Amino acid sequence: MPNPDNFFLAGCLNTLKRLYRWRRVRVVIITAFIVSLPFIPNWEPSYSILIGRLLLTGFITLTLFGIVERWPKQLPRWLARWALQVAIVAVAIPFVTAFGYSITTMGLTDPWWRDKSRLEGFGTFTFLGLIIVPWIAVAALLKQIKNEAQTQALTFALERSEYEKAASNARLRLLQAQIEPHFLFNTLANVRELVYLGAPNATQVLDSLIAYLRAAMPRLNALEATMHQELDLVRAYLEVMQMRMPDRLEFSLNVDETANTIVCPPMTMLTLVENAMRHGIDPAERGGKIVVVVAIDAGICRASVTDTGLGLVKSTNTPNKTTTSTTGTGLTNLGERLQLAFAGKTSLTLSPIKPHGTRAEITFPVRRHS
Repeated sequence: MPNPDNFFLAGCLNTLKRLYRWRRVRVVIITAFIVSLPFIPNWEPSYSILIGRLLLTGFITLTLFGIVERWPKQLPRWLARWALQVAIVAVAIPFVTAFGYSITTMGLTDPWWRDKSRLEGFGTFTFLGLIIVPWIAVAALLKQIKNEAQTQALTFALERSEYEKAASNARLRLLQAQIEPHFLFNTLANVRELVYLGAPNATQVLDSLIAYLRAAMPRLNALEATMHQELDLVRAYLEVMQMRMPDRLEFSLNVDETANTIVCPPMTMLTLVENAMRHGIDPAERGGKIVVVVAIDAGICRASVTDTGLGLVKSTNTPNKTTTSTTGTGLTNLGERLQLAFAGKTSLTLSPIKPHGTRAEITFPVRRHS
């Protein structure tokens, strides 16, 4: 069972640390030394008495300043705590100075207040204390308010950053939830067509699709994927599609090996390839070829999917925004997911190629998988 004495001792130590922070103690010592300098030439007693009185005054007022900083806990609405601190310090100066004189003149025959020179010294120290100490208290309060404001601003900035990150992640998950059924239903529709036509390779395609989905489904809810994982899915998808149309589809993947470990939103490359299949290769009577290229240039990843299929019917090529008759839910969501994942430092463009076909290209900053 915890010892109550330990809690009390720990509380006392924490209070002392708070009252006598080195920054405040340093101000008291420096101020006492500076104030003592003008008195040294005409000071007859020991210098230790002079500096002792000043330090005693400084530390007592520092103690009062620190106590009122926390106590009482509740103040009337019309009374600001900083005003109470300054007022307490100012009111205490004459009494603290008198106490210092009483301590440093103990043992003398006559009390210090009956000695004219000491009484004049008391008046001088009291006057200086009333001028200097409250201003030091005000300066300390202003610095404290400034530090608290900076701390609060940093706290608000951190909270805002956390909220923005949470909102971005929620939006990203929503977009992924929209694109998952889009891709899955398109692929299942292709398999259904093979089964309906009685294609001899329908079973093999279905087996490949099941293996592909078994690998792909665990990644669908992730916020990040490596380019290597993305390209594995692309290769598996294109192999499934090639089984479906062996005479109408060719494909190749040209990837910079250094790009394998960079991160991007899941389904990024697959969305581009699936879009090329759906809008380029499938509608074209003779089919075509899909070429996937991923390269890194000056810290920027450039990934493109080029098809020699039907090509664009109507297109507008604008960085960060693509409007075309060959875009749908997939590319629209991909553009938004890239914007969220890379804070807008990305682009998605579509452009026609000659004699026919389309190139979809995305760019985004290189970020390695941690």
